[in-house]
Amino acid sequence: MAGGLNQRLGFTRFEADEYYKRALEYYRKREFDNAVDSMTKAIAAFPNQPEYYAARGLMHFDDANFDEARADFEYALKLFKVELLAHYGLGMLAFREGQWDAALEHFRIAYNVNPQRPETLYYLSLTYYHRRDFASAANLMKLAHDQFEANDDKRKGEAAKWLRELSKIAEKTAALLESTQKLPG
Repeated sequence: MAGGLNQRLGFTRFEADEYYKRALEYYRKREFDNAVDSMTKAIAAFPNQPEYYAARGLMHFDDANFDEARADFEYALKLFKVELLAHYGLGMLAFREGQWDAALEHFRIAYNVNPQRPETLYYLSLTYYHRRDFASAANLMKLAHDQFEANDDKRKGEAAKWLRELSKIAEKTAALLESTQKLPG
């Protein structure tokens, strides 16, 4: 009976949120084992929260435990089909494995859930780059760069480098197209 009362009064949710906050603090310090342990305790206290599984998946991903990351991302999606972080994480796994179609699918869903996340735009851009769709890559990288810049995020420098690279590719592609249009026949 106490378990049911605790659940109804929100004690387990409060406890879970405390473990979650602790896990995020460990994660910021890059103490992945402690972060995963705290997140696992959050999950034990409140097991139906998809965000917790997705966050633990990201912690596993950043610690190069890719099988565990995939399992957590997939379970998060079983609980909630459009869990942003789970789609982002599965996109990162697919990107890492060179599976551009799967990466694109997951990043698109993550973007549709929240278009204001520049890291999603950044990886969408890089996915299009690898698919050799340079115009889409350039447009998305511009959006990512602008959002990084608006947030004064240090990743704006990396986005700016990619913008320069994509501009060079666009110029070469345009010149090549122009020269092929001048061919007789």
